[in-house]
Amino acid sequence: MTAFDRAAEGPVPTAPVVPQRAKAVRTAAGGVMAAVRLFLSDVMGGLRCVSHNALAMLGLAAVAAALFLAHRPDLRHDLEGRALSWLLQRAEQRVAQDADAEDASALAELAEPEAIQRATAANPKELNRQQAAVAYWIARRYNVAPEPISRLVQEAWSVGQHMGVEPTLVLAVMAVESGFNPFAQSHVGAQGLMQVMTRVHHDKYAIFGGQNAAFDPVTNLRVGVQVLRDCIRRAGSLEGGLKYYVGAANLSDDGGYGAKVLAEQAYLRQVAAGRQVPVMSPLPQATVQAVAPSAAPAPVQAVPVAAPPAGAQQGGAASGANPAEPPPHRPEQVAVLSLH
Repeated sequence: MTAFDRAAEGPVPTAPVVPQRAKAVRTAAGGVMAAVRLFLSDVMGGLRCVSHNALAMLGLAAVAAALFLAHRPDLRHDLEGRALSWLLQRAEQRVAQDADAEDASALAELAEPEAIQRATAANPKELNRQQAAVAYWIARRYNVAPEPISRLVQEAWSVGQHMGVEPTLVLAVMAVESGFNPFAQSHVGAQGLMQVMTRVHHDKYAIFGGQNAAFDPVTNLRVGVQVLRDCIRRAGSLEGGLKYYVGAANLSDDGGYGAKVLAEQAYLRQVAAGRQVPVMSPLPQATVQAVAPSAAPAPVQAVPVAAPPAGAQQGGAASGANPAEPPPHRPEQVAVLSLH
């Protein structure tokens, strides 16, 4: 039979062939599943055994601890006290957290982000070296925060230079008048940092919104410098101007006020110049000369009328330094002072 004849008769039927490869794959998959089941079974059995043994050990430890504590009441009471203390501490912490959350919620209702604009404060690091030295020295001497003092020092330099009054004189007047307390008030009604008589100078406060501006530190400083400059011009000298400022123009002496201001200014000048000045440096005690009405010379009586500021100590034994002598009478000075 030729090839042509075989082709004409059609394909020759063949016997079905078993897929050996598929059978091998199924066998391998079955083996893997059996191995996984065996592994999981062994793991679960191990966990059961470990947990059973661990619980047994915990039970034995608990029984042993109970038997031990039963024979040691001191240890039992100590452990009970510690446990009670821990529980109380946890309860207090929980109560404190709840209270803090409540307080924070109450404070959040009063939040006012623009409140910082009402604060009289400045960063001392933003000042130049001269002003920063003065601010830190005043803060330590009068036990006040350096931030508000830094703002006042800035203002004293700015307003003082604008009005022709030495900045250290402005700060010295504030130190003697109020000790840098912006809410100070005297028995005669002088108010604020520079103790300006608000009722007398109410017109000067009008441009700042009214008399209550006397308790704004910056406003009080500005008005006080204006009043101080007017007093110096009227008197024709610095000492005379201080006498006018304290209200002693018609008196024979100012009770030592001028000497205290000038002494404090001398300290501030030294600090501004970079010198080391102890913050406990006392102010000199002023003396008043009592002159008899007759033409004959009268003996001079020294009457102490001024005390050092808060924090300063008198006498060499207490402070470690002898109190400074009163400065000699200086010649009259012009109203416009030299600026440093």
